[in-house]
Amino acid sequence: MSSSSSADVGHGRHDLGRLVVRCPDRPGIIAAVSGFLFRHGANIVHSDQHSTDPVGGRFFLRVEFALPDLQSRLRGLREGFAEVAAAHRMDARFSAEPERRRVAIFVSREDHCLLELLWRHRAGETLAEFSCVIGNHAELAEVVSPWSIPFHHVPIDSTTKPEAEARQQDLLASYGVELVVLARYMQVLSPEFVAAWQGRAINIHHSFLPAFAGARPFHQASVRGVKLIGATAHYVTGELDAGPIIEQDVQRVDHRHDVADLRRLSRQIERTVLARAVTWHLEDRVLIDGNRTVVFGP
Repeated sequence: MSSSSSADVGHGRHDLGRLVVRCPDRPGIIAAVSGFLFRHGANIVHSDQHSTDPVGGRFFLRVEFALPDLQSRLRGLREGFAEVAAAHRMDARFSAEPERRRVAIFVSREDHCLLELLWRHRAGETLAEFSCVIGNHAELAEVVSPWSIPFHHVPIDSTTKPEAEARQQDLLASYGVELVVLARYMQVLSPEFVAAWQGRAINIHHSFLPAFAGARPFHQASVRGVKLIGATAHYVTGELDAGPIIEQDVQRVDHRHDVADLRRLSRQIERTVLARAVTWHLEDRVLIDGNRTVVFGP
């Protein structure tokens, strides 16, 4: 269910805010949230909600609102809403546009997903501050250099993994990073790293997994004569490539597409799927529900 209305003419974009709520489902949640915003002079301009089960389920809500001088009032809203949140056992988050959260991009040797993220950032399509790029190989330093974003080469192998991940964690802390994006980063993160970034790390992989896991997946797919290829963006969990799915897309192929064609088309899908997933996360459109997600699309 969703509803919307027009913002007052006097409100500028800098006065737009968001409230995202997760809580057990029960009567009165919408009334409590809308009443709080009304009492503080806010005008709701868009609202999305979802209930997993009206009886004993989970409730998810994303509200966009307009409020004059929002930046100066945001702290007061957060403090004032604490009573409402406690009464309804809510996990709630307020934010104000244009809030730009700090993002780190992890890469290996492939640059297509990295470049898509950087291009969308330059075009103003992503509410992010790309704080740094961290690569386990040095090749992409030259790709990142023109964008004036720090590149850190942190080599990693089976014998140096603990030290390398400690260095990565230090870098993330020094930049105040809030989201890690694995843009074709070809390393398996340790359980300790995954636990530290639960719900705050996004990965991209081709949708052949798990059907074509292991080496040479495109060759396997070509031999089997696949008719659809695709990509999946998901949150990183301890189970490899099995975290909550944020976004997917596919493209139809046929017998005329060779292995090189499959690789090329897969790269196109991967970069757009990952970029959408990152954008939606930063816009608070993705709420995690166990191993699933509730995605309130634009």
